[in-house]
Amino acid sequence: MPLSPPPSTILITGSGVFGLSTALALTQNPTYARTRILLLDRSPFPAPDGASIDSSRIIRADYSDRAYAALASAAQRAWRETALGADGRYAESGLVLVAKRGELGEAYVRGSLENVRALDADHGAEEEVQELSDRESIEKVVGTGGGSGDWGYVNRGSGWADAEAGMRYLWQRVQDTGRVEFIHAEVTQLVREGKKKVIGVRVKDGSVLKADLVVLAAGAWTGGLVDLRGRATATGQVLTYVDLTAAEQERLSRMPVLLNMTTGLFIIPPKNRVLKVARHAYGYLNPTRIRDPDDRRRRSDGSLISVSLPRTAVDDPKLWVPREGEDACRAALREMIPWLADRPFARSRLCWYSDTPRGDFLITYHPEFENLFIATGGSGHGYKFLPVIGECIVKCISGECPEEFKDKWAWPKDPVEDVVTQDGSRGGRPGLILEQELRKGSRL
Repeated sequence: MPLSPPPSTILITGSGVFGLSTALALTQNPTYARTRILLLDRSPFPAPDGASIDSSRIIRADYSDRAYAALASAAQRAWRETALGADGRYAESGLVLVAKRGELGEAYVRGSLENVRALDADHGAEEEVQELSDRESIEKVVGTGGGSGDWGYVNRGSGWADAEAGMRYLWQRVQDTGRVEFIHAEVTQLVREGKKKVIGVRVKDGSVLKADLVVLAAGAWTGGLVDLRGRATATGQVLTYVDLTAAEQERLSRMPVLLNMTTGLFIIPPKNRVLKVARHAYGYLNPTRIRDPDDRRRRSDGSLISVSLPRTAVDDPKLWVPREGEDACRAALREMIPWLADRPFARSRLCWYSDTPRGDFLITYHPEFENLFIATGGSGHGYKFLPVIGECIVKCISGECPEEFKDKWAWPKDPVEDVVTQDGSRGGRPGLILEQELRKGSRL
């Protein structure tokens, strides 16, 4: 429940999209004018393995869910009209959203088309959206000599952002407020007074940082600090990168984003002579045995639980994506840009999502603990909301969650057995185990 009076100290773990935007929104809300704001991260900003520290992210209001479509539309206006999107941080290249008829993903694309048409009609921009009824029309709009899917549409009002540049811009805005204390420390556990009252966090050196309210916004790492089993899990997603010549970048400079909702595979226009080929999928799980974060349940021998947690190049500098994922991206490159079919991938990485069963964010007070707020579950689609999600989170902290998201962002009463995001937007196969896939083949 919201604290009254407002907390004197709020401690936020994680400087990603949710954490950083929440910090900024707190500084702008008069209710928290006297609140001390602490922002912790295990790495100095920008965190090298942070999900949002990357070359690009798709910016779209193209959602099959009306509430997310409307919120994304508001976010996109900010990308388009404010300084956040200036200086090359946002490019309105257009988005070609496709699927294969009769297969997974088609319903998502059809629902998305209906919603963006309605949004565009409200803003007098109906001409921006055009249905693409066959592969030939898809390839004509993509303009790379290739394509994907056999039905879809182009939304010329969507685009992409330079993800790291956007985060750096936001970080500087937070710095400029003079209100937020940045702390480089790795949180190891929550600290409680009694069984329910959270009073702070313990960090790796053993010291305790106290706060009246703790906001867990650690993305895919959140499940190591609080038990999210059956409600959210970490999944690793494949990103690959191709180096281009200046002439090749110019050749691709006018292409749109191309996203296939049946396979989850997509390409984003290049920048700095680098082209990204990636997959929005069910992802890889990394089961890890850890001490139960809830010590109320621990036995004297120390209870262990299994949760999926990120494994990144920070943990293993030689980490390369599994061959299964690289092969999928190779097939996408061959289909989408045939003249780059055999270009080697210069690098790869695993981007770790905090996935929920329906792809909804998890933005709510923890029902079993006092003074603990959860802001996670980005499910691979949180970045586009960078200019608006912080304000939404602060509203939820204040007990004023937007009506259309009260149920979507609430703490699920009944955990599922296995978290597999079923929002109609994922490709690949569910249940893949990272270590098993690495053993089958990788550049490791």
